[in-house]
Order: sequence, then structure tokens, then C-alpha cells
Amino acid sequence: MVTPNAATPSAPVSRARWRARRGLIGAAYAAPAAVIVAVFFLVPLVLVLWMSLHEWPLIGEPAFNAPANYAAISRNPLFVDAVWFTLEYTVIVTIVLFGTAFGLALLVQRYRPGVGLFRTAFFLPGAVGFATASLLFYGLLSRDLGPLSSMLSALGITEKPVSFVSGSPRLALGSSIGLVVWRFAGFNMLILLNGLQAIPDEVYEAARIDGARRWQQFTHITLPLMRPTLALVLIVMITGSLLAFDQFYILTNGGPDNSTTSIVMVIVREAFTRFDLGSAAAVSVVVLAALVAFNTVQLRILRRDRGDD
Repeated sequence: MVTPNAATPSAPVSRARWRARRGLIGAAYAAPAAVIVAVFFLVPLVLVLWMSLHEWPLIGEPAFNAPANYAAISRNPLFVDAVWFTLEYTVIVTIVLFGTAFGLALLVQRYRPGVGLFRTAFFLPGAVGFATASLLFYGLLSRDLGPLSSMLSALGITEKPVSFVSGSPRLALGSSIGLVVWRFAGFNMLILLNGLQAIPDEVYEAARIDGARRWQQFTHITLPLMRPTLALVLIVMITGSLLAFDQFYILTNGGPDNSTTSIVMVIVREAFTRFDLGSAAAVSVVVLAALVAFNTVQLRILRRDRGDD
């Protein structure tokens, strides 16, 4: 007579309990992050969407007016000019910042005496708060406060004091780009340096044995193997440039003649100068939708180049 195994029927039950307990433990670990995301992202997002459908004064009762806030965006000349300026700034600063950061990463890639000091020196500006860096550049480049204009005049390079932050639109734009490059080049250099050092030396050694020159190694080995890192850096750079605010608000105050007014500055002015929170919310929703679409396209291009499905 065969005695039934008492443990056999309970094995699936025990496995199911173990899976359930494991799921509860995972949910418990994820709960704090989920609460933070819900409170600080999902709830404000829903509120902004709701505000964008209303005439929402700073003081007073809101009134439903959809889609008037969205229709008024295209009729706002400041918004149109800010879009073109933000796109121009994004293209220029991305090219300059990426080229500078990649050049610095290639410069300090190999170990040599003193390379650690250079890496630290290049990264140090990244430890300075962006608002503090903007005030620092304002004090340096201002015609009345900064030493740079007086030095140029004393050396005979300029005939009269120059205001780099408000003298002309091009000078103001150049000053803002210089600030961003100084502040963020070291941080992006560190990310690119990690990508460079992740490439095995054996790959370069095999290429040298096959007779590949430095430029061929760079174009056929370095760039293809660093594609995920390059994509990450470019997404961060472009997104940060499209949402630029501090450098223009503090350094140039959007001037001269609103020539350096970014999209985010338009949102701030709609909310806290015109006290039209509904219009500011509508502009925010449009900008958010554009950023989501842009980043989605970038990620799809990256996956297609990597051959992913």
C-alpha cells in the first residue's frame, strides 16, 4: 500500500504564500517612492491640467473657460519670440557644451601624472549652485560691478565700458552660454568619462594591431560603443536647455528688450506678473507635451540604432 505524501498537496500552497509574501515585501519597499511620486508629481500634474482649463486669477474664484487659455498662447507675441529664442539657445549651448565636455573627457581619459588634479578642477564648478554661479557671473560681467569691463578698457581692447549682460542681445546670449558651459561642462565630462573608461582596452589593442589610426578608432569604436552614454548626455543637455530659467532670470533678466526671455520665463511672468495662473498652466502643459514628444522620439531613435525591438 502506497502512503500519500502529505507534503505534496501543500507545496503549491507554500509556494504561493512565499510569492505573495515576496510581493508584499516588494510593495512595502516601493510604497515610499510611490507616495512621493504621487504627492509631488501626479497630484501637481492633475492640478495644472485642471487650472489650464480655467480662468484662474491669483485672488478670486476660478471660472471654466476651456479652451481659451490654449487658444491665447499662439496670440501671445512674447511666447512666440521666447520659443524661437529657446530653440536657438538650445542648439547653440548643446553643441558648445557637448563639444567642451567630450573634449575634457578625452583629455583626462588616460592615467598620467596630475590627471586626478585636472579631473577635480574641471568638475569643481559643478559643485556651485546654479543661482550662485549666475550671481557670480553677473558680478564678473556687469559694467558697473564687474572687473572684466574695466580690465578690457585699461588694456585698450575696448574704448568704453562694456555691459556683457545687457549691452546687446548677442552679448547677453554669449554670457549665458559661457555661464552654462562653465557650470555644467565638468558634470557632463564625468558622465562621458565613465562611458569612455567602460570600453575595454583590448578592443583598441586589436584595432591597433589591424592598423587602425586614432581617428578610425574614435569613429568606429569609441562613438558606437558610447552611444547609450551619448544619448543620455544629449537628452539631459537638451531638456535642461529647453527648461532654462536661472541664467536668464538672474543674469540678464530676459533683456535687453526681452531678447533673452525663455519659455519658462514666460510661464513665470504669466503667473506672477500678470497673475493669470490659468494661462501659465496652459503654457506649462504645452511645454510638457513638447518635452515628452521630443524625448520619446530621441529614445525611439536610440533603440532603432541599437537594433532593439
